[in-house]
Amino acid sequence: MAGRSKQWLLIGAGAIFGSLSTAALLKILSRKVGPQLIGTQSTDLLMRNGMNGKENPAGEGRTDCQDIHNGLLGFDLEDEVVCEQLTRNIQFFGIEFQQKVSQSYVVVIGLGGVGSHAAAMLLRSGVGRLLLVDFDQVSLSSLNRHAVANRDDVGTPKAICLQKHFAAIFPECIVEARVQLYDPSSEEEILSGHPDFVLDCIDNIDTKVALLAACVRRGLKVLSAMGAGARADPTRIRVADLRESTNDPLSRTVRYRLRKDHGIEGGIPVVFSLEKPKVKLLPFKSVSGEEENPSDYQIVPGFRVRIIPVLGTIPAIFGQVMASYVVTQLSGLYVQTEPVVNLDIDHYRILHNRLLEHEEIIYGSATQVMVDVEEVMYVVKELWHGRSARDQSKDVGRKMWRSVNELMLVRWDKSKPATISNLILLKLNEVDAHESTTIDHIKGEEPEFYSMVTSVLNRAEMDFGL
Repeated sequence: MAGRSKQWLLIGAGAIFGSLSTAALLKILSRKVGPQLIGTQSTDLLMRNGMNGKENPAGEGRTDCQDIHNGLLGFDLEDEVVCEQLTRNIQFFGIEFQQKVSQSYVVVIGLGGVGSHAAAMLLRSGVGRLLLVDFDQVSLSSLNRHAVANRDDVGTPKAICLQKHFAAIFPECIVEARVQLYDPSSEEEILSGHPDFVLDCIDNIDTKVALLAACVRRGLKVLSAMGAGARADPTRIRVADLRESTNDPLSRTVRYRLRKDHGIEGGIPVVFSLEKPKVKLLPFKSVSGEEENPSDYQIVPGFRVRIIPVLGTIPAIFGQVMASYVVTQLSGLYVQTEPVVNLDIDHYRILHNRLLEHEEIIYGSATQVMVDVEEVMYVVKELWHGRSARDQSKDVGRKMWRSVNELMLVRWDKSKPATISNLILLKLNEVDAHESTTIDHIKGEEPEFYSMVTSVLNRAEMDFGL
């Protein structure tokens, strides 16, 4: 009798456990399927409306596309699963700033080694909507640098591959995939919809230039990836204006084409490497081993066929840098990127000695110099970006000072010591004019310059807790 009671007890417990398991499973599935259905419906709605920005009947200045953008893209961060998945981001940004990221729409064009990693981290960071664009397919040789593709994905369009994997990582994000080549004829289709950011991860010059010019013309925020192939040093990767990128043949060509064909001098942030390419393009040879004309094998006119040797880690880091830059921009978190200044420690020693000598001449003593060589490095590199304070607001670009021959540190306010928050960098022929005037005179005659310098020096006070 006791044995039969035990059997019935086990059966009852099993039934209860099974019911609870089924309920839990249904809850999980509803979480997973629900957002996908919402994503599909909202995508259809976006496409039907064409994101044309028609005014809403309420007359509040908002548009239909804005209602969709602000409503459906903003998934619930209080949902326990979403919140837990994004908890580290929420702790970093705060809920309000993470919400900005979650309501954002980003377009990623070019989904190879750079673009796939950028898109993957945007997804993992909680971006609300992604449009992924690439005409190419996953190849076996691309698996050394692709973010999510595996051997089963070989032959699959890159955009579809990412969309499939992304659905398993963060299904709440609306992911649209377009197996499509970007060119001027597809500009309206791809760039309409008021994206919050566009990522240019294209490795073809004509297409890249056309995309960047279109973004500038439309007033869209864009971040462009320059050459990641044939490089090996991750410590030399930088984010800067296109005008200041160096040692990069792709940057040089894009810069020339934008200026020549579109009258664009700069103003486009790019990710690039200061490292000179380690290897060259491999020769294009046929099966017989004889060199042939690569253009005879082009699937798409203008796209390269010759192989660029790639260490897979570098394009991956390029993509991570792009995603980090974009996410912080979307959230409103200000990040000061490291300036591109080609000076070594000897240059900073020269500037320090020059400051000491100048203090001796002007003030009769160098006892009021309160900075060492390391702090001079901070002032020159971080505050003044290696160029005169008088050149900060000018379109200097590639003409940025690369030696110390024409530069000197002097006090901003002569009544205060030469501290880290009271030094400006000037050209030698600007020093006498500065020493012969006063702060009050500058404030009255050059208010914009005064405000700029004051803002820069205030940053030094915050950085050092002065």
